[in-house]
Amino acid sequence: MFIGIFVSIIFFVPVTLAQQPKYVLKFNHVLGPQEPHHAGFQKWTKNGFDRTKGELKIEVFHSAQLGVEEDIIEQIRQGANFGQNTDSARMGNYVPGIAVMNGPYFAETLEEVQKLKTLPTVKAWLDELANKFGIKILSFSWVQGYRHFFTNKPIKNPEDLKGLKIRTPPAPIWQESIRALGATTVVLAFGEMYPVLQQEVADGVELVYASIPAGKFCEVLKYSNETRHIMLINFEAVSTKWFNGLPPEYQKILVEECEKAGIETSKLILEKIEKEVKADLKNRGIVIVEDVNLAAFRKAGEKAYEVLKILDVKEKMHREMGKKK
Repeated sequence: MFIGIFVSIIFFVPVTLAQQPKYVLKFNHVLGPQEPHHAGFQKWTKNGFDRTKGELKIEVFHSAQLGVEEDIIEQIRQGANFGQNTDSARMGNYVPGIAVMNGPYFAETLEEVQKLKTLPTVKAWLDELANKFGIKILSFSWVQGYRHFFTNKPIKNPEDLKGLKIRTPPAPIWQESIRALGATTVVLAFGEMYPVLQQEVADGVELVYASIPAGKFCEVLKYSNETRHIMLINFEAVSTKWFNGLPPEYQKILVEECEKAGIETSKLILEKIEKEVKADLKNRGIVIVEDVNLAAFRKAGEKAYEVLKILDVKEKMHREMGKKK
């Protein structure tokens, strides 16, 4: 019996040790487990784990289980092994110019988002985030879709938003964008939106299609107004210090797999999921307003860049991208 126990120990210990990852990233995001980004993050996790033979593990936490975004970003800056799904609006708190990427009608296709990676200006911003603020951006190829206004009245022109209180996130670029387009802003967390809409304290939200089912907003709102005013580009951020502590080949794998999963998820959202959600909302009685005056909204959106004093940055980047007015 003693020999049997000894043999079992010899057999099991190496297997247990082999299963322990050398590097662990605790990745936080505020989205629900049913949202396409969560499935995309899980794919990133699996592919990275497989390619490093289990030595690099990404643990994904949905619904802000690790904490609010701003707190996680501060821990990232201190060197913690945390990651966060964020956006250029919040990164603009550190490098102001980068917030332009979440402005009205800045990027309108996945091809334009991909072009951004090649621009010297963007590369300089990412270097500043990494080297000065300790925030390493692995990828910003994670597009959540187009943000539209969801309200209880049809919106076709900026004037139709006058007097409406619309929920927005707290970052300056979000606030000024919605004000420029004609509405009054109300800052609320995602989880607070439904009761506030139900009580008519706010008149609507501006979100991507994929977020509407999770919030059950079709129960309290009647119109989906396809303004497409912001293409929501997400950034995947980790600590520069933690990233630099990885072996170079693992750094490469982490970035490559994040980029790959991001592009796949973005295409899935824009080519399939948005259409499915839109059709489902229609079946539930939501009126889809498609004949929106996009030219008027694009013109109105310029005011946001002017107020934030980043109009010159936007125009410079559009020239670099070859984007015509």
